[in-house]
Amino acid sequence: MISVLLADDYALVRTGFKLMLNAQPDLSVVGEAADGEQAVELSRRLRPDVVLMDLHMPGMGGVRATELITTELPGVRVLALSTFDLDENVVAALRAGADGFLPKDVSPEELIEGVRVVHRGESAVAPRLLTRLIGTFVRTSPPRTAPAELSGLTDREREILVLIARGRSNAEIAAGLAVSPSTVKNHVTSLFAKLGVRDRAQAVIIAYEAALVHPGE
Repeated sequence: MISVLLADDYALVRTGFKLMLNAQPDLSVVGEAADGEQAVELSRRLRPDVVLMDLHMPGMGGVRATELITTELPGVRVLALSTFDLDENVVAALRAGADGFLPKDVSPEELIEGVRVVHRGESAVAPRLLTRLIGTFVRTSPPRTAPAELSGLTDREREILVLIARGRSNAEIAAGLAVSPSTVKNHVTSLFAKLGVRDRAQAVIIAYEAALVHPGE
């Protein structure tokens, strides 16, 4: 059973999400928060598997709450929600450790699958939406100093990082490089470890900030 904490300042939204999620045999809503401060407090107390985090709440917002939760409780996954597809707060939340992003008007099926995906340790952001978001809001001029770990990447790992940042899925990378999907997966796991990132979203942010890729490419 995947335990879920809902964080949204609108009770009606929380009720709708709760009905959708509790109808699934593998999902259970264990708590509700009306602002970021409550979300952090309940996360500490309940240790949910996944927090559905609205980014726009009064008082402590979703970005700050995400940062506190992912720093203090690394076993808790955060799935960010926003009314807007292109929202710089989404990039801030991903940078703060959120494991994915969904617009709030997604279908029930997409919401349910998003919770399951982040619980598995994967990033619940469509690759091309991710690169559009980050390409819009991450500044690369002047480029941020590249992390020392970037110099530790092999040529193939760097090549794959660039392809990830351009929105390619593992299957598309494998086809383009004429290698097996399992080989790509191994490279991705290795480069994530070297960069010290948890998921695809954080890797893409590093690629843009290090000017390995540029918006519009």
